Amino acid sequence: MTRPGGPPAAGSPESKPRSFWPSIRRVVAQLGSYRGLMTVTLSSIVGSVVLLAIAPRVLGHATDLVFNGVIGRMLPAGQTKDQAVAGLRASGDDTFADMVSSMDVTPGVGVDFGDVGRVLFITFVMYVVASGLGWLAAYLLNIVVVETIRELRAQVEEKVHRLPLRYYDTMPRGELLSRVTNDLDNLSQSLQQTIAQFVNSALTVIALLVMMIWISPLLALIAVATVPLAVLATAVIAKRSKPHFSAQWASTGALNAQVEEAFTGHELVTAFGRQREIEATFDERNEKLYESSWRAQFISGVIMPTIMFLGNLNYVAVAVVGGLRVASGSLSLGEVQAFIQYSRQFTQPLTQIGSMINLMQSGVASAERIFDILDAEEQTPDAANPKSPEVDNGLIEFDDVSFRYVEDKPLIENLTLTARPGHMVAIVGPTGAGKTTLVNLIMRFYDVDSGTIRVDGGDSAEMTRDDLRERTGMVLQDSWLFGGTIYDNIAYGDPAASREEVLEAARMSHVDHFVRTLPDGYETVLDDEGGGVSAGERQLITIARAFLAKPTILILDEATSSVDTRTELLIQKAMANLRTDRTSFVIAHRLSTVRDADVIVVMENGHIVEQGNHEELLAARGAYCRLYESQFTGALEAG
Repeated sequence: MTRPGGPPAAGSPESKPRSFWPSIRRVVAQLGSYRGLMTVTLSSIVGSVVLLAIAPRVLGHATDLVFNGVIGRMLPAGQTKDQAVAGLRASGDDTFADMVSSMDVTPGVGVDFGDVGRVLFITFVMYVVASGLGWLAAYLLNIVVVETIRELRAQVEEKVHRLPLRYYDTMPRGELLSRVTNDLDNLSQSLQQTIAQFVNSALTVIALLVMMIWISPLLALIAVATVPLAVLATAVIAKRSKPHFSAQWASTGALNAQVEEAFTGHELVTAFGRQREIEATFDERNEKLYESSWRAQFISGVIMPTIMFLGNLNYVAVAVVGGLRVASGSLSLGEVQAFIQYSRQFTQPLTQIGSMINLMQSGVASAERIFDILDAEEQTPDAANPKSPEVDNGLIEFDDVSFRYVEDKPLIENLTLTARPGHMVAIVGPTGAGKTTLVNLIMRFYDVDSGTIRVDGGDSAEMTRDDLRERTGMVLQDSWLFGGTIYDNIAYGDPAASREEVLEAARMSHVDHFVRTLPDGYETVLDDEGGGVSAGERQLITIARAFLAKPTILILDEATSSVDTRTELLIQKAMANLRTDRTSFVIAHRLSTVRDADVIVVMENGHIVEQGNHEELLAARGAYCRLYESQFTGALEAG
């Protein structure tokens, strides 16, 4: 759907999944700004993983010392090991003899607890150092992630100011807020919870595999037999969950947009009794969010139980075969103990990787939505060698200007118009005629498709937007105030203005009168919706802000529609003083407000159908006369 005289209305957000790995590479590139910290982080993780991989093997040596001592105590003292083995074989106990022959025992000698204590102390130190390195890695990674998200948030903020007005016209405000808040927070949490754990888990798998092969290639083969099955299961499940995570965050944005709109227009919704429709829309979108979230979490949640099941099968096989190898003398009890530890640890990182897949999928879905903003087409850049007009009189010339919001729907065609310094140009016409579009083109909120707009003789396209907008003041029908005092809101028009200049602007716009009736006067604090003052008073404050800026070109888009008739007349008188040697454009539906305009431009379907002063246009008996009579004659008849 397209709004009359305006850009296309926003549609619902897309939930089509995009490529996973390109987004991962972009996230990694964002982290690449902190290569030094990442190097130390990865080195700490490697050191921690290596120590944790070696520690079970060292601990297994302590088990061997104890077991060897127990077995040695069972053998006759005074014999050599070979003699003891021969005696066991002679008695027909070949299995026990095979086991003893592979052990480092001294018949008759028990456990050397001194050696056992030293081995346990070394193991303890290894675990402590590994834990310290793990803590250091987590600490540094937290710094990297927080700084990266801060930079990414800054990039989004900078990008927002480079986006054209067209982007905001086609993006629901709640959806945009969801992307720059919820999605950034979700990406931050995903990075903090997955990067270190994923790297740690991947390196642990490699280190444990090396240690297992070192102890027993046969047992290592049994241990890794389930890995392909785990990888295949993870890949299949993750592929099915990815679209649902994308849909989840798209639904979140749509729901936020609907809630923001409903809350912002709560009074209007209540006045028209449309609460049930709002609730129905909310329930529908909330249900979509529930369904996509449930499917995403359920499908991704299957990964961990699947890997745990395969890991348990692996554990049983290793325990059985390992016991047989100890009995045959091929392995020591400490080696099997160490291998079982490795086997359990080997499945643990695989399980962790599986459990992190859903976090990664969710984080990547959020990253894609953030990158959508960063990749959005920006407004055309300012000219490489900008030119600034030597004078600042406010002469505006439209020369054969054409513009359209949608390519196949012309709006303004071949428009030519001149607004001279000090003149008040009133723009009137039916809704959708292109009145607001005209002033948007002056401000370069949109660039013309063809033709030229000249400001004081210079092409506005060759000026910087800042230069152009410094010459221009704009007051819209929808008054915008920020959270702060009334004084601060007026001073926003010129931060360098003195207090006396701010108060003078307030007096000229008739703000001073009602402000002095407030208990805190100019220090009255307003919220971002202007709570505490009426709609008309909010509008007066925005007009005072424009007065303070003292622009060469003044644009008022239905700026007095929220004030009473008496105040409107006072504002018009004040504006007459402000317009000296300045050009003003006034968009108005109430023709009583533009009768004193130097030039009245009547627009229909993007074309100027008439222009002249009030008397000339009435005498012409054309479009303006019809509009005038429809307002005043109709009002008299109704009276």
